[in-house]
Amino acid sequence: MATKLQSTDPLAEIDRAVDRAAAALTAAQRPDGHWVFELEADCTIPAEYVLLRHYLGEPVDEVLEAKIGRYLRRIQSSVHDGWGLFHAGGFDVSASVKAYYALKMIGDDPQAPHMVRARTAILAAGGAAAVNVFTRIQLALFEAGPWSTVPTMPPELILLPRWFPIHLSKMSYWARTVVVPLLVLGALKPVARNAKGIKVDELYTGEAVRAGTKAADPKWLWTKGFNALDRLLKAGDGLWPTKLRQRAIRACEAWVVERLNGEDGLGAIYPAIANSVMMFDLLGYTEDHPVRAIARKSVENLLVIKEDEAYCQPCVSPVWDTALAAHAMLEAGGEANIASADAALDWLKPRQVLEVMGDWAEERPGVRAGGWAFQYNNAHYPDLDDTAVVVMAMDRAGTADRMPIDRGVEWTVGLQSKNGGWGAFDADNAYDYLNNLPFADHGALLDPPTADVSARCVSMLAQLGEASDSPRMTAAIDYLRREQEPDGSWFGRWGVNYIYGTWSVLCALNAAGLGTDDPMVARAAGWLTAIQNVDGGWGEDCNSYDLDRTGHVPAPSTASQTAWALLGLMAAGEVDSDAVARGIDWLATNQDADGLWGQEYYTGGGFPRVFYLRYHGYPKYFPLWAMARYRNLKRSNTKRVTVGM
Repeated sequence: MATKLQSTDPLAEIDRAVDRAAAALTAAQRPDGHWVFELEADCTIPAEYVLLRHYLGEPVDEVLEAKIGRYLRRIQSSVHDGWGLFHAGGFDVSASVKAYYALKMIGDDPQAPHMVRARTAILAAGGAAAVNVFTRIQLALFEAGPWSTVPTMPPELILLPRWFPIHLSKMSYWARTVVVPLLVLGALKPVARNAKGIKVDELYTGEAVRAGTKAADPKWLWTKGFNALDRLLKAGDGLWPTKLRQRAIRACEAWVVERLNGEDGLGAIYPAIANSVMMFDLLGYTEDHPVRAIARKSVENLLVIKEDEAYCQPCVSPVWDTALAAHAMLEAGGEANIASADAALDWLKPRQVLEVMGDWAEERPGVRAGGWAFQYNNAHYPDLDDTAVVVMAMDRAGTADRMPIDRGVEWTVGLQSKNGGWGAFDADNAYDYLNNLPFADHGALLDPPTADVSARCVSMLAQLGEASDSPRMTAAIDYLRREQEPDGSWFGRWGVNYIYGTWSVLCALNAAGLGTDDPMVARAAGWLTAIQNVDGGWGEDCNSYDLDRTGHVPAPSTASQTAWALLGLMAAGEVDSDAVARGIDWLATNQDADGLWGQEYYTGGGFPRVFYLRYHGYPKYFPLWAMARYRNLKRSNTKRVTVGM
């Protein structure tokens, strides 16, 4: 770990820190120009991977299972004896049941000390009957739990007209891709081929949980209505006309095949991919059938296999990592770093989705395609966040071919929602009542506009010269103004949490020309300064996503959150403040010998309160970006950030 800055020329010390970080980041760049870092979730994805292999009855890979077992045992909590949703997080019964089941399937003795401790904690939390809907489905597939506790979603849902209140087009992209193959599984209720026949009867307390049970909801009328509908659907489950049921299953099958996405898989996310594999298996596709085989291959592509451990990623993040790393390298400057950024942008250019084939077009049929996806390939589901970040990087690098930039802007503008903001993948995906479906007990069925994604789109438009008083910018800034929390922060949907949201919006407001004379900016900068940790860094716990939205929950300083806070404060004109100097000093002090920064804490958001992400790239490029910007601003005459991020 480096010593604290003590040079008579602090900027010279920062120069060296930036150079070391940039060199290390360059060393991590792939030969074709892109970056991709590990994307780690909680125990559920590797546990589900183990269960999937046993569900399919595949030969046991003892070496791989042993590595996954070591990973699961290592991340078991020594505090509450189960598994949480993020590093040092509290006990989660659903995650713990899946991890326990996977370890038992791998061969761990239920009487082993770690299994006894986990089982005791699970039973104290209500046992396997207290798990969420997706865990109930996992158990039901192995006859380790009853289908009767799984809310009914008939496959006929796919045949409903678009105006119907419950329709796939009204759900988020991730919900659609996960749900459609599940409709087939739920209708046909298959049983795993697992030769071991392992169950987890010891995790049940005898207490029954009725399907549809969920936390008290202020929209209780919707909840009651949907629970009543679920009871009605269960009562008539065997009464659907055979031909209609067959037609619905064929429609689900065709929907999945159309969006299969090659070796990147359905939706390019693990739950959807795994469900598609099980659906193909259930429908009689042989292992060597091209459709099933490529779907199965897409699961393997998500594995991270190391010498002693292995785990399965929820997805991969090459476009996101590459675009953000390119920004950091452009900020660092210098011929070699700019060359690295240019190589990254060359890699990104052909990955722009220029053909209208995505579900987003159902809501915006007249808009031309032009976005980028998060993963290597996901042409049906490009997203606004990646698109804005890529466009800004291309613009600040002076990319000669403006077509990708122009098409990215055109697509982004076309997906602005009616309230002035932007969601991640769709426009106006804000049918709040659907989160009261019994099936949606995770509360993440929708993709409504959020402050962080909207801020990125505003940043992009402003950087490219959009006037702040244009109708669409006025609507967007008004949306951000409405979304500001009483304490001055903004909620961060896709990053943890208020620090991430506030950084995002402050960059956008700066790009749009709003300075500290605007109360919105001043309050946000004051909030960031007020929550700075004593050691000079910033941190925020994932528990800040609690339903009551009481705001920032303090946590130990992390490299990525410190960098976000610094970038936000510098966007607000605070480069000469004591808070920024202390934050920069924290980054310099905590830079590792390899030139980068370590970070075990999760600072990425998947679904608030349900699913969190550890982006292994975040502590590598964001601190470099922040330190390089500080140096650049301190040496400039204007002391003002001139780009959108």
